[in-house]
Amino acid sequence: MARGYPRHAITPAQAPQMPDSYTASATSSASPLETSHVVSERLAKKTFRNTKERVIEAILFLAASVSVVATVGIVWVLVSESVQFFTNIPVLQFFTDTLWTPLFADPRYGILPLLLGTLTTSVVALAVAIPLGTTIAIYLSEFANPSVREVIKPFLELLGGIPTIVYGYFALTVVTPLLQILIPSLPGFNMLSAGIVMGIAIIPYVSSLAEDAMRAVPMSMREGSYAMGGTRFQTAVRVVVPAALSGILSAYILGISRAVGETMIVAVAAGMQPNFTMNPMEPAQTISAYIVQVALGDLPHGSIGYQSIFAAGLTLMLMTLVFNILGHMVRRRYREAY
Repeated sequence: MARGYPRHAITPAQAPQMPDSYTASATSSASPLETSHVVSERLAKKTFRNTKERVIEAILFLAASVSVVATVGIVWVLVSESVQFFTNIPVLQFFTDTLWTPLFADPRYGILPLLLGTLTTSVVALAVAIPLGTTIAIYLSEFANPSVREVIKPFLELLGGIPTIVYGYFALTVVTPLLQILIPSLPGFNMLSAGIVMGIAIIPYVSSLAEDAMRAVPMSMREGSYAMGGTRFQTAVRVVVPAALSGILSAYILGISRAVGETMIVAVAAGMQPNFTMNPMEPAQTISAYIVQVALGDLPHGSIGYQSIFAAGLTLMLMTLVFNILGHMVRRRYREAY
């Protein structure tokens, strides 16, 4: 080895020589002009892609903001009009008076009759919708064959798509005469028939959401129950339903909100008489039915009676908000992660 170079080093004479053509090619391909052209093209594509992403993001943000803006607008209208109403009618009188006669010469504005009518029809509807909806959900999720499920599901969806005014006349012309056979003293307008038909209308919401919650339960839990000797019914009732309880309760809360806000069924079948009663075999008026009545033009615009619909609407919105908050708390309390 030559003197002056460390051991195992390669001398300049031993270093491999690159061909002149390769060196020239590398030099020409790395010219500053062409390199800057490639970089600028990439930057242009990246800039266009970023601009397109920003436009898409802005469109999605505007779409998401529609619900927020609509909610804020509804709350603003209800609160602003209700403030004007409560400047003339004390809040305590509004929530404690047992007479609601805004169309009389001596008007009274006690919301309790409307509240009782709303709650009574909702309780009757839930007494029909919750048991039937839960039973249908258990059958579709755990017992029905796929072919049977494909037949029943469209009928449930069709039941949920029928206009409520059709349900109202069905309650008035079919359900009420049938109930009068069993209860001869039942009047033509009553909360019982309206509540029963409301429950039938709510069944698709309860059954669909409850079934989705049950089908989300892992199959391993069912297999474990079968391995321990459990029957299909025991597995459905003691394993699947408790595991899906959060989603089932959410379906119930949705049904409650749907029943509280129902309008046309109670307006047609329950009558328009604001009676202070919780007897379902008597006629009554709900909050939503009163809003429909006044919105038809029975009271002049800007009067206290007209402003009362906004106070009633605010009360109805607060009731729905309370149910939604309770539903959120229940979901958090009983939620199961798999």
